[in-house]
Amino acid sequence: MDAHFLGITELVETPSVAVVVDVMRAFTVAAWAFGQGAEKIVLAESLDEALALKARHPDWVALKDGPPAPGFDTVNSPGMLRSMDLGGRTVVQKTTAGTVGALAVKDASLVLCAGFVVAEATARLLRTRKSDSVTFVVTGEGGQADEDLACAQYIARRATEAKTDAAEFLRRAAESRAAAELTQGVRQGVHPDDVALCLELDRFPFAMAAALEDSLMVLRPAPVPSRGDDTSI
Repeated sequence: MDAHFLGITELVETPSVAVVVDVMRAFTVAAWAFGQGAEKIVLAESLDEALALKARHPDWVALKDGPPAPGFDTVNSPGMLRSMDLGGRTVVQKTTAGTVGALAVKDASLVLCAGFVVAEATARLLRTRKSDSVTFVVTGEGGQADEDLACAQYIARRATEAKTDAAEFLRRAAESRAAAELTQGVRQGVHPDDVALCLELDRFPFAMAAALEDSLMVLRPAPVPSRGDDTSI
């Protein structure tokens, strides 16, 4: 598998297969939303679109980066989201980097959204597809966020090497600027457990695939083969 690691602004053409990585915290939050029972997540292009969708669908759950704001139900924090019952609900998510990255590759034939919490499931899905080329979109800090790059590199390695150790990749993420800012309270809308939850390797057994549905980019959990069924490595 030929892996490419690009920032959002470095995407000059639509990749065939894209893995959009946002560890802290968009796609950790998305995975937790599915873990709490959400049916789907609509990735909004703007705060205004998120609010408009919420206005049209009052039963949907809208979340955003930063502090709480009128019209939004919660913020982009896995620590806060894990206490919510989202059974059968639709979530509308707008974040600074993760949702932007997914929308940037919306025309790809396969778009996966990932963090460490779904790393193995994502790698296994890539293995089953036997893709020749995969573009990993490193969303944070203009493509320089080490927590996202570390996760992307780990998934790429796991897609081809069964015995890849995650320890060094997790260490890099734990020592990243994003982790420090969350821990030190530089960012708003943060739960004390957020960093630890973002570094919880393979917390969930599903991958997450996004696709256009009636002009909206919709993220859903994607089942993957069990370890016993995966004979590609």
